[in-house]
Amino acid sequence: MTVQIPSMKDHDLPKREKSFWRLTGPGAVMVGLAIGSGEMVLWPWITARFGAGMAWAAILGIFIQMWINFEIGRWAIATGESAFTGFARVSRNFILFFMAALFVLAWVPGWARATGVIIRYLIFGLNDVGADWQWTILVYVAVFATLFGPKRIYATLERVVSVLVIVVVVGMILVVVQIGSWEHVAELGRGLVNFGEIELADDFSFMRFFGALVFVGAGGFGQLYYAYYLRDKGIGMGAQIPELHSALRDQGESNTEIGYTFPDTEENQSRFRDWFLYVKLDNVLYFFLLNTFITLLFMYGALVVFHSNGIVPQESTIIWDLSQMLEPAMGSFGHYLFLIVAFAAMFSTQLAISDGGWRIWTDMVHTNIAFARKFTPGQLYLRLAVMLAIVGIFSTWFFETFDVKLLDFFFINAAINGGAMAVWVPLVLYINLKFLPKSARPHPINVVMMLVATVFYASFAAYTVWDFVSRQLA
Repeated sequence: MTVQIPSMKDHDLPKREKSFWRLTGPGAVMVGLAIGSGEMVLWPWITARFGAGMAWAAILGIFIQMWINFEIGRWAIATGESAFTGFARVSRNFILFFMAALFVLAWVPGWARATGVIIRYLIFGLNDVGADWQWTILVYVAVFATLFGPKRIYATLERVVSVLVIVVVVGMILVVVQIGSWEHVAELGRGLVNFGEIELADDFSFMRFFGALVFVGAGGFGQLYYAYYLRDKGIGMGAQIPELHSALRDQGESNTEIGYTFPDTEENQSRFRDWFLYVKLDNVLYFFLLNTFITLLFMYGALVVFHSNGIVPQESTIIWDLSQMLEPAMGSFGHYLFLIVAFAAMFSTQLAISDGGWRIWTDMVHTNIAFARKFTPGQLYLRLAVMLAIVGIFSTWFFETFDVKLLDFFFINAAINGGAMAVWVPLVLYINLKFLPKSARPHPINVVMMLVATVFYASFAAYTVWDFVSRQLA
């Protein structure tokens, strides 16, 4: 049985007391979430296959997602709620739709599988020691140890992911200084301004292009995790919501998802502008600039080593093939350096996507289903985490049995996430316009960019469906 969501209570917006750098963290976690799929796997493969001609699409995807993050952050700092609670205020049917989409996504855990494959490569090379699903178990054990060992889940996630992002950045800088030339830099630069070029082939359908476009950055449901990170960091009205704690260390508080609205006074308006400036800086510096830099590093390596030599990484061993990037310049050391970078990228994404996905399920179930209210959010989070991990391990075994490749996991996951974005992106704009105080509502430029994003994802999703159906009927 569903429950009625209480109205938000009035409360003054807390004043920002700390500097931007002392509050930094949520944007860095979003980068860690992003780098393990589109940045490290999909776009390097596309670059190896077609060259740098479609580089513009990767950066455009990150740029559009930055504006979406602004609006997710707007809702979070003004109310302390997640976007899903806002969606439920509009209609419970949206929650049912998102639950269905997320249940399907639980069956294609690409990052857990990829992280396990990398661990096997580091230890045994290409030798088939153990199946992918068995190594996936090890990955989930590491995720559970990381997230549930300490008391404060977000604080642990932020520290671990930040270190892993540093490893990726430093490692990839070491990679690119060993290879390539200014000619390759110029080629990549031309791809950035070659707007509109899309190359398709039998092994790269429009569905795959759309998936790659979604998963550059933290596309799909991953962007909605940002609200949880802001809340647990104590940003804006999130300071009024108790932080999620590990149920193994602390039982925490119940009924904590309902947020607040602030009286539209001059003082609160000033405080909101100050908090929203933080959100904009967090996204421009980390999500857009740092994420773009990392994406271009991976694409540059693939352009130099693979495309220039007419080599396309095999889908079944794509990460191993990418790890050959430094063999000519640095020998086996370079090979293992890339695998270490790949592990850092994939595990950071797996940590963030596990935590964020489990938070979304906890949020939707605890807020909307009466039975779930008998548990605290932390207790429900633990139970859902165990169930979803079991689903991920079982599905990896099932699809591996039918020879479904790792790259297929990523493209399928991304296509579903892209379709969901066509629904939730306009919903984020709607709840910000409907429920927020007048002074906190989106400005015209933000409204325009969210409408552009809606058209962008909706049209791509519709064309993807049409392209897939037409291919099946041909």
